[in-house]
This record gives sequence, C-alpha cells and structure tokens, in this order.
Amino acid sequence: MNARPRKRSLTLKGHRTSVSLEDAFWTEFQRIAAARGSSVNDLAAEVDAARGLSSGLASAIRVFVLDEVKAGR
Repeated sequence: MNARPRKRSLTLKGHRTSVSLEDAFWTEFQRIAAARGSSVNDLAAEVDAARGLSSGLASAIRVFVLDEVKAGR
C-alpha cells in the first residue's frame, strides 16, 4: 500500500470535490461504507455534515475511520 496521500474524487450533494487520503484510509473507508450498505459518496456526505468547519474533509474521514476501527466496526 502507498503511504503517500492520493487524490480521491467524491460527489457531495451533487458537487464534485476531492480529498487526499492514503490508500489504507481509503480502503478502510470503502469497507465501512460497504458494511453499512452505503456508497462512499453518501458516507462522505455524512462525515462532511458532522465535521462542521473545524477540520478539513480528509482529516475528518481519517478520524472517522480511526474511530470505527477502534470501536471494532
């Protein structure tokens, strides 16, 4: 796996955006979305709505993935 962040394209509420994430975080984010029966875009929109303006979307996704892994989900 590549430890360097790579740009990933997302669509949030009809708008295209991108986030820079490491392969490990992206792969786990995809797994979490699939386990929830959700698309990556829908899960990213949930994370985006919950993050407020205190952090960037990529950072919010990393923290979300970490929290999910720590919780064993």
